[in-house]
Amino acid sequence: MKKSYNFLISALLSAAIIYGVFFLMMPQNVNEENTPLTEFSTKRALTQVAEISKEPHYVGSDNHKKVGSYLEKELQEMGLETSTQEGFSLTEWGNLSKSKNILARIKGSNSSKAVMLLSHYDSAPHSASPGASDDASGIATILESVRAFLANKSANKNDIIILFTDGEELGLNGAALFVTEHPWAKDVGVVLNLEARGTAGPSYMLMETNQGNAKMVQEFTNANPGFPVSNSLMYSIYKMLPNDTDLTVFREEGKIQGFNFAFIDDHFNYHTQQDDLAHLSQKTLKHQGTYIMPLLHYFANANLASLDSGEDYVYFNTPFAFISYPFSWNLWLVLVAGILFIFFVFIGIGKRTLSIPEIGRGFIPLFGSLLISGAVAFLGWKTLKVFYPQYQDILHGFTYNGHSYIAFFTFVTLAVCFAFYQKFYFENKSMNYAVAPIFLWILINIGLAIYLPGAGFFIIPVFCSILMLAYFVITQKTNWLLNLILAIPAFIILVPFIVMFPIGLGLKMLAGSAVLAALVFALLLPVFGYYPKKGNWAMAMLLIAAGFFIKAHLGAHYEEGKAKPNSLVYIFDNDTHKGLWVTYDENLDAWTKNFLGENPGDAKSLEPYNLFSKYNSKFTYSAPAPVKDLEGPSIRFLRDSVIGNQRYLTIKISPNRKVNRYDIFAHENLTFHNLRTNGVKHINQKGSAFKRNGRKILSYYVTDNEPLELRFSVDAKAVLDMELMEASFDLISNTMFSVPKRENWMMPTPFVLNDAVVVRQKIKPSFKEEIIPVQLSDSLKQAPLNQKINVQN
Repeated sequence: MKKSYNFLISALLSAAIIYGVFFLMMPQNVNEENTPLTEFSTKRALTQVAEISKEPHYVGSDNHKKVGSYLEKELQEMGLETSTQEGFSLTEWGNLSKSKNILARIKGSNSSKAVMLLSHYDSAPHSASPGASDDASGIATILESVRAFLANKSANKNDIIILFTDGEELGLNGAALFVTEHPWAKDVGVVLNLEARGTAGPSYMLMETNQGNAKMVQEFTNANPGFPVSNSLMYSIYKMLPNDTDLTVFREEGKIQGFNFAFIDDHFNYHTQQDDLAHLSQKTLKHQGTYIMPLLHYFANANLASLDSGEDYVYFNTPFAFISYPFSWNLWLVLVAGILFIFFVFIGIGKRTLSIPEIGRGFIPLFGSLLISGAVAFLGWKTLKVFYPQYQDILHGFTYNGHSYIAFFTFVTLAVCFAFYQKFYFENKSMNYAVAPIFLWILINIGLAIYLPGAGFFIIPVFCSILMLAYFVITQKTNWLLNLILAIPAFIILVPFIVMFPIGLGLKMLAGSAVLAALVFALLLPVFGYYPKKGNWAMAMLLIAAGFFIKAHLGAHYEEGKAKPNSLVYIFDNDTHKGLWVTYDENLDAWTKNFLGENPGDAKSLEPYNLFSKYNSKFTYSAPAPVKDLEGPSIRFLRDSVIGNQRYLTIKISPNRKVNRYDIFAHENLTFHNLRTNGVKHINQKGSAFKRNGRKILSYYVTDNEPLELRFSVDAKAVLDMELMEASFDLISNTMFSVPKRENWMMPTPFVLNDAVVVRQKIKPSFKEEIIPVQLSDSLKQAPLNQKINVQN
C-alpha cells in the first residue's frame, strides 16, 4: 500500500521544489522596523522613492528640477560634495536634449580605478509616469546604500563615484554627456547600474563587457550577493539585441564594463501612470539592495584595473550557489553526455532492458506532445486576442492577467503530455520512451554549444536524466526518490525559463514556453512516466488550467490600478490652418470618441510624420478639429550661403509658447553634411554625411524653452524640403481646449507622443525676416554676412 502512494508524494514534492525555486529567488521578509543605520533599509529607501515619485518629473518639467535639487541636497546631507554637469547631446536614438547630471565622489585611500553607482533621475515623458520603479527605485537604492556604507565607516581603497544621469528616457543623453565630456569618465573601472522595466519580481543581473566575461563573473561571485538571479543565456541574448541602458553608453563609448540590475515583472506598469509607489514591490526594492551593498563593499577594495578578459564563462544561479565554468567546456560536456548516453543505451539493449522498436516508438509521443502543445499555445493566444480585443491596448505585450495565461498554457501543456504518454506506464516501456527525449536534448545542446554557448548549462539536467537511465539499465528497476532528486537540476535550471520568457519578451512567447514545458516533461519522463492513470492526471491538469483561464477571464476588464491606455493628440497645420484630432488607439473608448466620433477617418495623411516609439506605434484614426489660435515658432535663417557645390545653412527655431518637443523632418533624398544641433554632433557621427532612416532627422526635447539651432550643408542644387512638429505636453491642462480628465480606469498610453498640442509647419524663414545670401552681399554692400533686413508688406 505504501508503494502505491509514491507517485503522489513525488508530485507533491515536485510542486514544493518548483515553488521553492521561485520563492528563494529574492528576499521575502521586508519587515524592517529596527534595521541598524549601518545596514540597508527597505523602509528608508521607500521614503526616498515616495519623495522622488510624487509627480511625473520628465526632462523639461518643473518637477524635474525639483527632483534634481532634492537629490543634490540628500547627497550633501551625507557630507558629500556634489557637482553638476550640463550640456547638449544628440544620441543614437536621434534625440537631442540638454542634460543635467548630478555627481558626488567618495575618495579612496589608494585608488587606481573608481567604482561607479549609476541610475537616472528623469521619468518617462508623455504618459504621466511618476517613475517610482523607473528609476526612483534605483536612485533610492543608491542613496540608502551610500548612507549605510558611510555610517558603517567602511574603508575603501578605490574612489566611489555616484552619478545620477539625466535624459536616460529620451535617449541615454546624460550618460552620453558624461562618458564623452566629463574628466571623471576615464577614472571609472566598473559600473553598477540600477534599472527597471516593470514594478515587481526578482532583479536580474545583466553584464556589459568589452570582450569576455570571465573576470567579471569571478568578481561577482567573490562579492557574494545574497540573492543572485542571472545566467549566461540571458547574457548571450542580451549581447545579440540592441541594448538601451545607460551602461550601454559606458561600454560602447568609454569601453567601461559593468553590471545592470533590473526587474521586469508586472511589465504592464512600465512607463505608465501606474509606475507609482503603490505598485512598486517592496521585496523587489529590497532585492536591489541585496545586490548593491555587498558589491559596493567588495569593489570599493578590489583591483578594478584587471577586469578585462578574453574568455567567456557559462554561469547560472541556484538557491544554493552561483555556478560558473568556461565556455570551452560546453562541447566537451555535450560530448561526454553523448558518449554516456550511447554507452548506457547500448548496454540496455544488450541486457534487453531496452528495446530498439520501443525506443523508436518513443519519438511518437515526444514529437506529438511538442507539436500539439506549441500549436495550442500559439493559436490559443491569437484566438484570445480576437475574443479579447482590448489586449491590443497594452503595447508592452504583457496583459494584466498575463501571469494567469502563463499558468493556463503551462497546465494545458502538462495535460497534453500526460495524455500522449497515458499508455506507457510499465517500467520497461517508460524507460524505453525516456531515451528519445534524452537524445533530442543532446541534439539541442549541440546546437546551443555552437550557436548560443551561454545556454551551455542546459546540459546539466540532461546528465541527470542519463543517470536515471543508467540506474535502470544497471539495476533493471527504478527508484522514484532517486529520480526525483536527479530531477531537481531541471526544476532549478529549466522551469524558471517557462515563466521568464513571456514575462521578459511578451505573451507572444507563450508557444515557446509551452514547447519548453513539454521538453522538460519529456526529459523527466523517468519521474512523471510512472504516475498511474495518466488520463486522470491529464484531466486534473485541464481542470487546473480551466481555473486559471476563469481567473484570466475575470481579470480581463479594466479598473483603477489596471487602467486602459488611450491617446489623444491635437495637430494644427500652420501652413493650411486646419486642425486635426489623432490617436494611436486601435480600440476607441468613450473618452477618445468625444473628439474622434463614432466613425473616425484613418490617419494615412500623417504617415510621413509617424514618430519613433518603442513599439513602432502609428497613428490609427483622425477627425477634423476646431482651429485654435496657436502661434507657431519663429524660424530664422542665420546663414544661407553657397560655397562650391554646397549650400551652408544655420537655422534657428524659437518657440513662441511653452513647448516640450520638436521633431524635425526632411525629404529622404536630402543629404545633410556636418550637421550640428545646438552646437553638438551625433554621438556616432562618422564622416560628413548624416545617416538617418526615413524622413526624421531628430527629436529635440526642450528645457526652459531654449531654441533649436541647426547648422549643416546640403547639395547646392537640392530643394530644401524640411518640416517640423512642435509639441507641448499640455492638452489636458491647456485652457484653449476643453478636454475632460480621464476616468479612473483610464491612463495615457505610454511610449508615444500623447496628450499633446502640436503645431506642424514647413521650415522656412518667418514672415518679415530674410537673410541676405552671401552672393548678394557685394552688390548690396552690406556687412556682416548674416544681416537681417525687414521686408515691408
